[in-house]
Amino acid sequence: MIPMNGREFIGRGSTDEVVCIACGETVTRSDAREYDKYGDRWSREGKEFEFLCKPCHRACCHQPRDGLEATLCRAGAGETDRRSFLRRYCEMTGDAATK
Repeated sequence: MIPMNGREFIGRGSTDEVVCIACGETVTRSDAREYDKYGDRWSREGKEFEFLCKPCHRACCHQPRDGLEATLCRAGAGETDRRSFLRRYCEMTGDAATK
């Protein structure tokens, strides 16, 4: 299927493979769900999506996450050790239960 803007679109039944960002499993595109770290998968212009396998997608919290990505980045997600990240995240979010 080709959309009106001329770029190729991966449609249903595609045999392309993607990697789940949560568990690392390689699955067919039809067995995955798009993940947009900015929380707006409907605004598609110029975006490259990551993917979750269906089991990992079902396990995710589907609540709004305004500001979550920016907070994770400021706390050092993926760039510092777990303990430092969790300390920073809790300080930034005011989570007194973990201090």
